[in-house]
Amino acid sequence: MFILLVGVAAAGAIIATVVLVSIFQRKQEAKNPFFRVVELKEDTQDPAVWGQDFPQQYDGYRRTSDQIRTRYGGSEAEPHTPTHADPRSVVAQSRLEEDPRLKIMWAGYAFAKDFREERGHAFMLDDQTYTERQQVTKQPGTCLQCHASTVVPYKKAGDGDTIKGFEKINQMPFAEARKLVTFPIACIDCHDPKTLQLRVTKPGFIEGIRALKASQGVKDYDVNRDATRQEMRSFVCGQCHVEYYFKGPEKRLTYPWVNGLKVEQILAHYDESGFKDWTHADTGAPVLKAQHPEFELWNQGIHARSGVSCADCHMPYKREGALKISDHHVRSPVLNINEACQTCHKWPEAELKDRIELIQERTYKMRNQAMDALVDLITDLKSARAANAPAAQITSAQDYQRKAQFYLDFIEAENSTGFHAPEEALRVLGESINFARKGQLALRPPAEAAK
Repeated sequence: MFILLVGVAAAGAIIATVVLVSIFQRKQEAKNPFFRVVELKEDTQDPAVWGQDFPQQYDGYRRTSDQIRTRYGGSEAEPHTPTHADPRSVVAQSRLEEDPRLKIMWAGYAFAKDFREERGHAFMLDDQTYTERQQVTKQPGTCLQCHASTVVPYKKAGDGDTIKGFEKINQMPFAEARKLVTFPIACIDCHDPKTLQLRVTKPGFIEGIRALKASQGVKDYDVNRDATRQEMRSFVCGQCHVEYYFKGPEKRLTYPWVNGLKVEQILAHYDESGFKDWTHADTGAPVLKAQHPEFELWNQGIHARSGVSCADCHMPYKREGALKISDHHVRSPVLNINEACQTCHKWPEAELKDRIELIQERTYKMRNQAMDALVDLITDLKSARAANAPAAQITSAQDYQRKAQFYLDFIEAENSTGFHAPEEALRVLGESINFARKGQLALRPPAEAAK
């Protein structure tokens, strides 16, 4: 009995010691969240170098090369035969093949040539470089603000002045400007290398958010000086996930936020400035191409109103030993419901996924109705022009097409299938359908339209 008691006591002491040592180690880890292996500077572009100091974050960053399709987003790897013009061996599926109506909507524009499902940040530079759209139109260096790491290239091009470098590269042909960049979005674009604090480095967003704040009565807004830390967890994403246009012959990247972030406020700005992306090949309408307005739509949703940031869902916090880090494997929350959603929503994972997909299903059905309505209007407009219909009727219908098409594309180009703001997405698509049908009515003879 004595020997048994001694053995139990010894085992207990060993277990207690292991526990205490583990606790001590975890506390030490928490005190030292990272170790400086290399010194990071303002010209340290390569994420792999940053990864020596932050291996967990770098591991997540590299995993943005994953291609996983959700029900209404993402993509699967599709084999591609490499060529001299396009050395990629894997691409995403063609959206044009999935929905040929898109070719009708974008007739006469580069997107009617090549438009594919979205892929992760790891592919953002190569996919822009090798898209067939480059063969259709001479794209400017402006595109690189959102498709590449630009902190160092802008400074070099501007002899130390970021804005001058931004303006200079904007005006270059894409192929020439492409030689100046090496990496897709990188650590340095969102983090100060000395303090590691979040920061905004893209001039387009800096100027755009200043214009938006000015419209709200806030003068001389400096995002890196005035934004809260929680706001910055969305602003660093909003640097690129936005609607934009190339302003003037200098192709200056501009965010159309002078009136606000809603679709009608953005369209009003385009109308006031007389801007168009191209003239529709079938109808002659001066139309617009929406880009990827995730930031604008998110701002109209319940998560934004509740103070939930982009990073809270797409880069949620996770535990690595004693460390709490932001997951840099940026992806759809549907693929990470436990950490992305269940932190706040205490329901089973299956139920949350069903709720998400129900919202997206409703949006997608409405999107299809809006697409049908737009195609009907384009078909009628094409026929009316061929029949030499009165100019006033044609002009009115073209204006309705411009509205219907931009409203539809605002949701089509936004990558959440309505989830970022469900009510707003359905409202915008409903307005699109209404504009399309009004355009059809405008083409009717006056006597018939009055019935």
